[in-house]
Amino acid sequence: MSDDKILIMKNTAKKKEVIAYLHTHWDREWYREFEVFRLRLIRVFDNVLDLLEQNKIPSFYFDGQVVALLDYLELRPEKEDIIRKLIKDKRLFIGPFYCLVDEFLTDGICFRKNLEIGLNIAKSFGCTDFIGYLADTFGHSKNIPSILQEYDINKAIVWRGCGDLPAEFIFNGVNTVNLIRGYFMDIFSAQINIDEKVKIIKSNLDIIAEKSGDTLLLPIGADHLGVPIDIADQIIAVNECLDNYEIKLSSPFEYFNKVKFKTEHKDELRDNSKTFILQGAYSARLLLKQLNTKCSYKLDLANKLQNEFGNNYQNAIDYAYKLLLQNQAHDGICGCSTDDVHNENITRYKKVLQIAETIIEEIKFTKSHDMAISFKNNNKYKILEIERELIEDNTQIISTCKGFPKEILYNTEKIPATEDYATIYTLLKEFNPDNKSSDLHVDDTNIFNSNIRLVIENGKLNLYDKGTCYKNFIQFVRCKDIGDTYNFGPVVDDNFEIAQIKSAKVILDGPLRSTMRINTSFFDVDISLNKRSKLLNFNIKWLNLLSNRLWQVRFNFKKPVKEVFSEDLNLLISREFNPNYEIRKNLPKEKGHEAMTNTAPMQRFAWANGCGVITDGLSEYEVFDKSLSITLLRSVGIISNPKNPARTTPAGPPIPTPKAQQIGENNVEFSIGFFPLKDWEYYIEEIYPQTILF
Repeated sequence: MSDDKILIMKNTAKKKEVIAYLHTHWDREWYREFEVFRLRLIRVFDNVLDLLEQNKIPSFYFDGQVVALLDYLELRPEKEDIIRKLIKDKRLFIGPFYCLVDEFLTDGICFRKNLEIGLNIAKSFGCTDFIGYLADTFGHSKNIPSILQEYDINKAIVWRGCGDLPAEFIFNGVNTVNLIRGYFMDIFSAQINIDEKVKIIKSNLDIIAEKSGDTLLLPIGADHLGVPIDIADQIIAVNECLDNYEIKLSSPFEYFNKVKFKTEHKDELRDNSKTFILQGAYSARLLLKQLNTKCSYKLDLANKLQNEFGNNYQNAIDYAYKLLLQNQAHDGICGCSTDDVHNENITRYKKVLQIAETIIEEIKFTKSHDMAISFKNNNKYKILEIERELIEDNTQIISTCKGFPKEILYNTEKIPATEDYATIYTLLKEFNPDNKSSDLHVDDTNIFNSNIRLVIENGKLNLYDKGTCYKNFIQFVRCKDIGDTYNFGPVVDDNFEIAQIKSAKVILDGPLRSTMRINTSFFDVDISLNKRSKLLNFNIKWLNLLSNRLWQVRFNFKKPVKEVFSEDLNLLISREFNPNYEIRKNLPKEKGHEAMTNTAPMQRFAWANGCGVITDGLSEYEVFDKSLSITLLRSVGIISNPKNPARTTPAGPPIPTPKAQQIGENNVEFSIGFFPLKDWEYYIEEIYPQTILF
């Protein structure tokens, strides 16, 4: 056969259609600070708008979030009219999210607020087409699809954590696209010749085709990247050299209209066999996770109160949620940005708390002093902390401080003067009491009530529940961590240090709460117990002087831990584990791999083998053998360590981050108790009360 006939056959063979969409993945802040990236955003999006106006590109997908557009318009307000026209003409797509938040470190209330705010803004600009675009979050919660459906969104795009799933699948009822090669496709911006580009593009398309039907989806863009001005000409040139594919510039919506979705997947997406899910982000800079949990709880409480007593604070609530959501972007809440970025995060968190706490106090000031409202478990027996200027009957003092009385501080007809600065008491008060005497006992080796008992015996912390003794139940441990903010980096021959108990003493002995302080070789541990409670409460404050360490509290059960239930988007999920798996024996040897771990994300709650753990924002647990461990602190000093033994390829720039070591004062709180899993929300409320006293 002649060469001419072979060429004709090649050209007439049916090619697979490749729908390509232009985009940029926009991290508001990451390895550079927000204002630095925003000035880059001006240049990038100016370029995009010019290409759209000149009809050099058909459309542009603006990363599934509106916050970047708002950041742009704040400095380019004159561009609003053309942006609105492009959105109306379906050439520029924005939303549905306000910001691309992490899925495992945020709660369902914030995730819904994110969609609510984002959709309202996107629709106000005229956008009507939406995809749950989650192209770079570090794995995907099984509860996300149902939330998307609440807002009439029936399409999603994901990447990390999909394992061997095909390009098109049904994720808990939502038609979902798995970006087989990820969202990062910057080949057309590379300074290489067309032959090299064709070779790279064909290689990627071949891999995508293995998991796709006759139509393929190809993102063109990358982090903070503009669109090449000659992109259309490059596509033509590449198509002339491709034998099996024909690339067409369009939008992801055309792809959804052409493909069929058959394979169903009903679990979460955390399989790291094909893509990094960067599990160390669950515990990097735990201070941020603690602040995030506190802000989310307080802001939700303020919102419920203002809804109950008149929406006078709605604009303030919405403003505070925007600040909070800006911190929940994955490179923010995950703790894998520069120290300067996270300094700004902390400032935003403080602003959110200022707003939420002020709203709560102002509403309390305007209501009757003895009125109470409860959103869950109403009329249940409770012991709550209150602040008063005077000591009340049937209360227990737990602390005092100096401050201004609320009656003056929140009264607009008065201003606090120096002589008003007084002693403020934090009191425990019993509500709906049953008039039973206190069941508390504490001494230098015991703390117990009628439900639970902790005893120091032979240098071990033994727990007694309903007559069952769990010997050496609680241990505090630490090990070396030579990883980074993305992944824990184990040392192969490293053994865990175990804190030794040195002494113990009673620091509070009262009818409503008792506390003992245990001095260990690591730190002091304050253990408190309330009257009739089933929860032991732990408070640890210590001055950390050690770098590159992982600190955990370990709970040792009688049987192996094979299944853990934890809070995910305010719902309960279960995960199964191989308790014999050990990361140090399974470190990757080939480039491009990430070690599997027995760690997993949690929000406030985890439960295994009958025991529940409620935390103040500690967001990672680990399973091994008969133990469940909660991470107290993971201190590292670099965004991405190219020599991390758990991940053989960098996940970001190797920028030093000394503040990620969290050297200095640290404070963590958690509570434990044995109770039925079905009652988990009741015990959550004991730590996060939704009863407000006026």
